[in-house]
Amino acid sequence: MAINDWPEGERPREKLRERGAAALSTAELLAIVLRTGMRGKSAVDLGRELLQECGNLSSLFSADLDRLLAIKGLGNAKAVQLQAVIELARRALQEQIKPGLNLNSPRTVRDFLRLTLRSQDKESFLGIFLDAQNRVLAVEELSSGTLTQTSVFPREVVKRALKSNAAAVVFAHNHPSGLAEPSRADEVLTQALKQALALVDVKVLDHFIVGGSSAMSFAERGLL
Repeated sequence: MAINDWPEGERPREKLRERGAAALSTAELLAIVLRTGMRGKSAVDLGRELLQECGNLSSLFSADLDRLLAIKGLGNAKAVQLQAVIELARRALQEQIKPGLNLNSPRTVRDFLRLTLRSQDKESFLGIFLDAQNRVLAVEELSSGTLTQTSVFPREVVKRALKSNAAAVVFAHNHPSGLAEPSRADEVLTQALKQALALVDVKVLDHFIVGGSSAMSFAERGLL
């Protein structure tokens, strides 16, 4: 049954207007973005199939344009619409990590890092520099490498920390392979950075590894 044939109060757009966005299911919210379904399927049906295909909303948001285009029934226009929504979400999270923000929400940091690093095809190493009250001073890309490795030099990171007058730093990098697990090299680098920064009284609070829709925390694993 087409959405236009549904009772007015159950149609996603009307439901949102009357009850607010929080009252809608994820499939219904996706239906509003997709606008239309396909032959034999409503936009809500298509939204449900997208979630089933990708596994969850995080994985859907981690999908690149080619992956979206490979999903039956989506098509170029709908895939582009989804990519636009994902980019808007990424920019909204980026604004939350702007200088002056008190970084007291690990979830916000994780979401920002997943959306920032998820789709890159080479490793990128970021530093979030903080003051003594954990307020963001700067977010900088410290290195950008090849598909399999990146080069981060502790001396250069110390220079960046001193330039920002940082008291602490959170590191993050992505694994293009999609596996958010630390390699031995990742652990060695983290300890080298921690030791170098300790010499100038800068504390390493955490190091996140982003792989696909996951973000692993060194601090939570007891690796710092």
